[in-house]
Amino acid sequence: MKAKVYFTREITPEKVLELYQLLGKTLEGNIAVKVHSGETGNQNFLRPEFWKPMIDYVGGTVVECNTAYEGTRNTTEKHKKTMEDHGWNRYFDVDIMDEEAPDLVLPIENGKVIKENYVGSHLANYDSMLVLSHFKGHPMGGYGGALKQLSIGVASSFGKAYIHGAGDPKEIWTSDHDSFLESMADAAESVVDYFKGNIVYINVMKNMSVDCDCCAEAEDPCMEDIGMLISLDPIAIDQACLDLVYAATDDPGQAHLLERIESRNGVHTIEAAAALGYGSREYELVEVE
Repeated sequence: MKAKVYFTREITPEKVLELYQLLGKTLEGNIAVKVHSGETGNQNFLRPEFWKPMIDYVGGTVVECNTAYEGTRNTTEKHKKTMEDHGWNRYFDVDIMDEEAPDLVLPIENGKVIKENYVGSHLANYDSMLVLSHFKGHPMGGYGGALKQLSIGVASSFGKAYIHGAGDPKEIWTSDHDSFLESMADAAESVVDYFKGNIVYINVMKNMSVDCDCCAEAEDPCMEDIGMLISLDPIAIDQACLDLVYAATDDPGQAHLLERIESRNGVHTIEAAAALGYGSREYELVEVE
């Protein structure tokens, strides 16, 4: 059965909420709202004001985990300061989920590369998750979307190194590249399994640079904004975003973004995730006016 992905070309805070209501899935209990806090200096990340109507509606807690590389988000103290500087604390309760050790270890029984995923221990405090993703390029993964938010995004600082190193944190920047992509797919499955279907995914195709929001010095966006998507399937929503990029043949920046995605074999994360069976690359795109 094809997954349903709702799509609108209108990119506004109010339209995000409209898509969520149209989807018809109610997230209950304590809701973790996974965002990208944005590295200090990055100009492309989606600001808290953009997400405010959506987060207010569900009454969730904005969650993040520390990074595994130098910057302004690699310790809890610095990450909290960055979240405050970027305005997240002004509107929402914020939780750095790996603030307290030890990490929560999620099993990955069918993992192709890794068999366990190290996530922030505070994940245990939540009953459901709203994954808010800024779709764009990425220096290592090729692209960043829902699957990256589920995997690298929810992983603790140690867990990020573990995924990047394909099971060996010492190989964080030197592991086999496709094994890293497959590890992301493995890790994402463990979070999907943990919440037992109580996750909603929103991808926003705006400010699409070849670089991630984790880059302090990122290229400016190279493509025109395309729109927003929502789904209950993380694989389908990322596949739909890739397909929309490929369909934008009149956009002069398309070739630049596709070079980044293809040179890093970005689609392989989607391929690996689909092989694990927790979603589908087959989808029905429902366009919303």
